[in-house]
Amino acid sequence: MRYDIVIIGGAIVGSSIAYYLREEGFSGSIALIERDPQFAHAATTLSMASIRQQFSIPENIRLSQFTLKLFRRLKEEFGADADIGFREGGYLILAGENGLPILRANHEAQIAEGADIVFEDAEQLTRRFAWLSAEGITAGAYGRSGEGWFDAHAMLMLFRKALRAKKIDFITADVTGIARQGDRVTGVGLDNGDKLEAGTVINAAGPSAGKVAALAGLALPVEPRKRNVFVFEAREKYADMPLLVDPSGIYVRPEGSVYLTGGAEPEEGDGPADPKDFDVDWPLFEEVIWPVLATRIPAFEAIKPTRAWAGHYDYNTLDQNAVIGPHPQVRNFLFANGFSGHGLQQAPAVGKALAELLVHGGYRTVDCSAFGYERVAEGRAFRELNVI
Repeated sequence: MRYDIVIIGGAIVGSSIAYYLREEGFSGSIALIERDPQFAHAATTLSMASIRQQFSIPENIRLSQFTLKLFRRLKEEFGADADIGFREGGYLILAGENGLPILRANHEAQIAEGADIVFEDAEQLTRRFAWLSAEGITAGAYGRSGEGWFDAHAMLMLFRKALRAKKIDFITADVTGIARQGDRVTGVGLDNGDKLEAGTVINAAGPSAGKVAALAGLALPVEPRKRNVFVFEAREKYADMPLLVDPSGIYVRPEGSVYLTGGAEPEEGDGPADPKDFDVDWPLFEEVIWPVLATRIPAFEAIKPTRAWAGHYDYNTLDQNAVIGPHPQVRNFLFANGFSGHGLQQAPAVGKALAELLVHGGYRTVDCSAFGYERVAEGRAFRELNVI
């Protein structure tokens, strides 16, 4: 079997690339390979499913702004029944005295890109949010619009359903080898014994992206990192609560009648996850998260944890930023990897960008040149400071 384009990874990044290839007029054959067709362990469906414009780098802001525009015209794009439950609740990122310069610089970058983010001191914040304690807080940045959360599985299914009418071959398999002749990849081998010839191979393998690149003899500093999300109940329901990020890194947001929280994993000792480890680290809730929540939102001193899940995401150890575009030597091997926690919200933009690159020979809508592999080869970090 021969395909013009083989995409490794069929979750939101790979599906977005396939979708926009057809939208941009690509008529060649496309294979979309996914080893977990139920997406039970996919970073897409196990994520916190949120979107923000509060980044430190303009290019990251632009990627999310593309997806936000897609959310605004979802029914026009995918049909009258399209709904991902997007709730525009905003982000509230808090900082103490030490974090103030970075918060302020980030805010200036966001305003320059047209984001609706307000910068407020502690007194202003407690007036805006009566439930908030400003203990240890100097200021915060609040997204009044253009930020919030949604149903990740619903979003993925919109793309997957749309692909069924676009002549995409869905292949359920694990990629076990990538054939290469000099400066070109020529095909992929699957765990079922099949071999696919390929004109172009795109790595959209999420947390496994580093291993997939290695199959082609290429180095990619992306590894799976385990993250825990906890669900809890509280007597108080705060309809005006945004996704709040404490200076400690702990975050919390409402989800219907309950709340979701996480961000407790310590930086020290944080390393690659066992690909089979999806066990919840419950002590993180009791020992790390709860005390922070009780301090920041005093009413949360009395809460009841109900359930939790653990997932893996694709962490770029170089600079916590995406790697997008072709390898400088092996030009027909392309990357869409290393989003470090914001892949879901940026996937449609990246799909559009790579489709434009392949069909038209260059980026048109969102310029992703800054995310190119060249910086990886040079060991030159292009660092995103607002990683949650």
